[in-house]
Amino acid sequence: MLLLCWRDSGHPQGGGSERYLERVGVELARAGVAVTLRTAAYPGAPREEIRDGIRFSRGGGRFTVYPRALAAIALGRIGLGPLRGSHPDAVIDTQNGIPFFARLATAAPVTVLVHHCHREQWPVAGRLTARVGWFIESQVSPRVHRGDQYLTVSLPSAEDLLALGVDGERVAVVRNGADPLPDSVVAGDEAMRAREPRLVVLSRLVPHKQIEDALDAVARLRAAHPGLRLDIVGSGWWESRLRDRARALGIAGSVTFHGHVSEGRKHELLARAWVHVMPSRKEGWGITVVEAGQHGVPTVGYTASRGLTDSVVDGVTGILVGSKDGLVDAVGELLADPERRADLGEKARARADEFSWAATGSGVAGVLEGSIAGRRISGLVPPAAG
Repeated sequence: MLLLCWRDSGHPQGGGSERYLERVGVELARAGVAVTLRTAAYPGAPREEIRDGIRFSRGGGRFTVYPRALAAIALGRIGLGPLRGSHPDAVIDTQNGIPFFARLATAAPVTVLVHHCHREQWPVAGRLTARVGWFIESQVSPRVHRGDQYLTVSLPSAEDLLALGVDGERVAVVRNGADPLPDSVVAGDEAMRAREPRLVVLSRLVPHKQIEDALDAVARLRAAHPGLRLDIVGSGWWESRLRDRARALGIAGSVTFHGHVSEGRKHELLARAWVHVMPSRKEGWGITVVEAGQHGVPTVGYTASRGLTDSVVDGVTGILVGSKDGLVDAVGELLADPERRADLGEKARARADEFSWAATGSGVAGVLEGSIAGRRISGLVPPAAG
């Protein structure tokens, strides 16, 4: 199998979508499949390596990763270049806004992986890039891939693809998995919570994650909840803007920017939190919802993010709202009501137990097997039998 993605999880800007593809690759490799992941180069990363059973091949940057991958695929078919010797039975082409258009360079069946549509995110790239990018995503890609299998991670993302004209009979949904807690980590419970009210955001620090809304919540709620703190876990180029915002709100002393942390430290911070806040403008799924749920921590986020309407069961495992005022109110209500907070958290914990990467890998394997056989798969896909 050949997997294409503009970044891998080790990239400084890597996130949940990269993690999904890699974990699928790991599960395929464990099943005896030869897996190659072609992605962008970045400082400190070797051009070639084998890790967790996956062969990594890197080349190109933010934009050049696409043409260089296509060239590598074409050259590989005649035994040349970094993908020589790679003769995939199937290709997963990850569309992070735009796809690789692997269909143009390979005869193997292509499955287009779309975590979510990027209409809301494109404006950050600038007016011209946004117009071109959205045109490619919404008009060109559906036409080029009009006969190909699509794969996405949530039912709302599948609905967005249908709105772009993709035939629903070839849109399969395989939800994200979740890693089990590390052996060194104890699952959070009420006894482990921080003594003072504590919120946590686990995210890349980029504009569309709207972490400013979590900062505003702290500023507006700290009078009613003395000692309120916010832990921001993650890194990204927007961090300086967020630090400026915290200072402007007068809450810099109540916010800790942890940056990129180890798995153990991440889970320690989640276990201490009272509420997980996810104010993102758009999500395909929201894997951190499940990670917070592993510690009995409910999530507050936006209905408009779309993916959270699948990962959060509104009113059961967390609360979804329609505005920033609604987010502030929902967070405040949970901080003030320990019984409801605990009830939502325990239900979030129970739901988190439903997800595993083994199940995700099995489901994707079933989609790929169908693609190789010329069948199209649709709807929510359970793990493949056996």
